[in-house]
Amino acid sequence: MKLYITVPSPFARKCRIVAREKGLIDRIEEIVVDPYANAPELLASNPVVQVPTLIAADGLPLNDSPVICEYLDALGEGPRLLPADGPERLRVRRLETLGNQALEMGVKLVLEKRRPEGEQSPSWIARWTANMARALDALEAADPDPSRLDMGVITAGVAVTWIGFRHPDFDWKTGRPALATLQDALEKRPSFAETRPG
Repeated sequence: MKLYITVPSPFARKCRIVAREKGLIDRIEEIVVDPYANAPELLASNPVVQVPTLIAADGLPLNDSPVICEYLDALGEGPRLLPADGPERLRVRRLETLGNQALEMGVKLVLEKRRPEGEQSPSWIARWTANMARALDALEAADPDPSRLDMGVITAGVAVTWIGFRHPDFDWKTGRPALATLQDALEKRPSFAETRPG
């Protein structure tokens, strides 16, 4: 299998963590590409040229981190990171979605701040910052437990580390002790340590 990534991408990091946690990393070639340069190999498998993109074992291209992670979770060994059904699946999916929403707001902020200063929108920057903070508050209220590793916990951990990396001026830790504890515990795991953005 081939996994197209950029090292700083939090969405690619989620997939890389799952591959390691599920014992699949020896079966996956991680390929660093430049989506902004329309990397031909990425464009051939993803019409919107985004990472992560996985070429599955049967050659099928899979796009979007929740889809890729669910595929790897089912393929790999060990306990499922995403429960098959029932209320527990919904709980994990909700946490995963909140983490993804925080990340999506953070990505919008990065892209907006990369625009020339005269083209940046202060109102959108304020809105996306507020949305990101609310998503983190909802994650904090959910009190994710690092000892129960699942897709929700992984996504929450990836989100806070990436936000700290990309938005060092945004204080995500104050008032969010559960998320600070989560990050501290998860970043000690080999799967997280091997995939830190940088």
